[in-house]
Amino acid sequence: MGDLLLGAFALMLVFEGLLPFLNPRAWRQVFERALQMSDGQIRFIGLASMLLGALLALVFVS
Repeated sequence: MGDLLLGAFALMLVFEGLLPFLNPRAWRQVFERALQMSDGQIRFIGLASMLLGALLALVFVS
């Protein structure tokens, strides 16, 4: 189980690094937009991301 979580974390880091590596200007624009969002909007995006991740984990890992 620990190996699976470590592998998932490693894969997440790879995906997180793709945009800043391939297109730093777009990555910067994404953060500029995020700075203009309200706390509620950012929390909603975080909640939606967690729920989608949990659903995908239930579907594909079990």
